[in-house]
Amino acid sequence: MEKNFLISVRKQFEYYKMLGDKTVSQLDDDELFWQFNDSSNSISIIVKHLWGNMMSRWTDFLTSDGEKEWRKRDGEFDADIKTRTLLLEKWEEGWACLFAALDSVNEDNFDTVIYIRNQGHTIIEAVNRQLAHYSYHVGQIVFIGKMVKGDKWMSLSIPKGKSKDYNTEKFSKEKSRKHFTDDILSGKDEC
Repeated sequence: MEKNFLISVRKQFEYYKMLGDKTVSQLDDDELFWQFNDSSNSISIIVKHLWGNMMSRWTDFLTSDGEKEWRKRDGEFDADIKTRTLLLEKWEEGWACLFAALDSVNEDNFDTVIYIRNQGHTIIEAVNRQLAHYSYHVGQIVFIGKMVKGDKWMSLSIPKGKSKDYNTEKFSKEKSRKHFTDDILSGKDEC
């Protein structure tokens, strides 16, 4: 069960990273820093927050509290990332930290209690907590991307009006056991 969970959850994280990657790739530099108003977050602010959370939660994942003393959460919402290059560095560093931590989990340490702000979690609970958090914020990134691109937005899922075609193609194939992201992450399919 541990191995199946870890494989499945890694694919889910890869899927959400891919959604963010594909959104950022559609945007001009200035669109990464656009805010609806002063109290809303830009994509760059959301990326900075995700980076801060990922670095804190996944550094020494099995051995230290996920809320590190060195984390400056409030500062994650300052709009001080000013270039695409820095934004992408933070994005990639956060995800690399997450994937390295997931790769460190095995059957020998799967029963480790993970603490976040002194609250104990099973590995499944800790991982699911972060999966839900990151999918929430990646959804915000995608939504902002759609707002700023308008009619120029390239769909990351089944395009409007194409559900029947998509389902017809899927049901034309033999039943098989695989993760829904297998074809998406390999570039063979849409979600």
